[in-house]
Amino acid sequence: MLKEPELTDTTIRLLIIGGYGTFGGRLAELLCRERRVSLVIAGRSKSAALAFCHALPPGASREALAVDRDGDVARRIEKVNPDIVVDASGPFQSYGTDPYRVVKAALATRTHYLDLADGPEFVRGIRQFDGTAKEKGLVVLSGVSSFPVLSAAMVRDLANDFGRIDSITGGIAPSPYAGVGYNVIRAIAGYAGKEIPVRRQGSKQFACALRETRRFTIAPPGEVPLFPRTFSLVDVPDLQLLADEWQQVKEVWMGAAPEPAILHGLLRWFAGLVSLGLVPSLAPLARLIHSTANNVRWGEHRGGMFVEVRGRNADGADISRSAHLLAEGHHGLYIPSMAVEAIVRNWLDGRPPRAGARPAPAELELSDYARVFAERPISIGIRNGTEAGEQCLHERILGAAWQSLPAVLRAVHGAGPALTVSGEASITRGRGVLARILARIMRFPAAGENVPVSVTFGRHGHYDKWTRDFGGQVFASTFSAGSGRFEHLLCERFGPLTFGMALVPDAGRLNLVMRRWSFLGLPLPRSLMPGGDSYEYAKDDRFCFNVEIRLPLAGFVIRYCGFLAPLGPSHDPIAQMPSASSS
Repeated sequence: MLKEPELTDTTIRLLIIGGYGTFGGRLAELLCRERRVSLVIAGRSKSAALAFCHALPPGASREALAVDRDGDVARRIEKVNPDIVVDASGPFQSYGTDPYRVVKAALATRTHYLDLADGPEFVRGIRQFDGTAKEKGLVVLSGVSSFPVLSAAMVRDLANDFGRIDSITGGIAPSPYAGVGYNVIRAIAGYAGKEIPVRRQGSKQFACALRETRRFTIAPPGEVPLFPRTFSLVDVPDLQLLADEWQQVKEVWMGAAPEPAILHGLLRWFAGLVSLGLVPSLAPLARLIHSTANNVRWGEHRGGMFVEVRGRNADGADISRSAHLLAEGHHGLYIPSMAVEAIVRNWLDGRPPRAGARPAPAELELSDYARVFAERPISIGIRNGTEAGEQCLHERILGAAWQSLPAVLRAVHGAGPALTVSGEASITRGRGVLARILARIMRFPAAGENVPVSVTFGRHGHYDKWTRDFGGQVFASTFSAGSGRFEHLLCERFGPLTFGMALVPDAGRLNLVMRRWSFLGLPLPRSLMPGGDSYEYAKDDRFCFNVEIRLPLAGFVIRYCGFLAPLGPSHDPIAQMPSASSS
């Protein structure tokens, strides 16, 4: 049996309390195809648990059970005889006068225990059972979720060469289609607008939950970034546990940025009423907030998470580094439950946690998450906050993804201070009246095949200027690294118009994905934004390009595609240029 943490068996019997709820249900989905796991889906309603079991894909054995965590939990656990009990019910901030009822029941029945608690005091208080858990050889872990397990793993990965950590900032940005659970909303409504303990200026202080905000853009290198979001301070275990683990840190701040932004703003406003003492709590509004959050949805079906660490390196110089996680579609919904999944899979492979009762932030590393993220569109990337001055514009934006570009593309974009390269292009123009007018205003070249083309790439400090000559028809634009609403985007400017594009390497191509545009700095509607399939690639040692512009109202405007500088061993203008690092 799996009652001793150092032993393993062919299967693990897993009792999930709250097993058909938001986080428990997703944990069951993550493990339901694992035939080495036997699932017991438990909750107050056996019929709901049974219906959930029937809906799961085949694989692991499963059964339904009625369990009320406020009832005789020990008897129910003893009857099921699981190896591990997972408490995924919550809200852990409202567990009443005996908050550790399930923990005590697990210890009494000699059963390992994990939970997905997000209440700071509950998670820290689990240490009181450490002696009993060690004596019985049991694993008791609290807070086995994104906050604080994934966030702590990110901090450890970022802080390898830090001599001193001064601040840790993080946040989670769920998709607007995430389907927030009612118990999560109950917890947030309970502390919104109230004072919560935080680490600030090296000591314990208090701050107003949801009222403090910070702006951040989640952008793993080489991926289409999320739009910048406003994060509000939330009461999560990280605020205290990260300060416990890195005791020299002066500040820890964690936030959440739910979408749509207008609803988030209203929630912050109501939290302000609590902070002013005009209303005692938002708890009576939990049902309304939950219904609104799960029915008023718009925006991209993408979510993410970030952690930023600031401090000094071994030489005493200021240093900052951030980890960015991006999850496409519904896949981000599963990340909070993946910490338990990763621990269970490690356990199945003979790597159980050590015995004892403790918060869980040190139990997993990013390598453990990489295993459960595999085959899902979830990416993690690192960005350095202080970029080297000699880096070219594209390298600064792409970060670690720069090296994935073909050598020809890196040579052209990394050249400096100026490079003129020639080749040929084919140009197709739109036939609509509005398309022709726009092409004339932008001074785009006329249609033609095998048109001689030359492009001068010029570097001018903080911006680049590209001058294109298509058979005597010349037009130019400037490029710069975006900031503010355009952060982590490549900004191309034509007169008063600015276009923000994400740089996304993929299979040898550098895709340019339009994300924002503005006129004289004023944002323009994304619904009217230009689009088109635009990218660069290398072929036969040539710098090749395909630029397409379409507009919602004008339709197809122009496409020009071709190559620059056939690179041969006898005439290689790029090889003769100074590199970016030597310019």
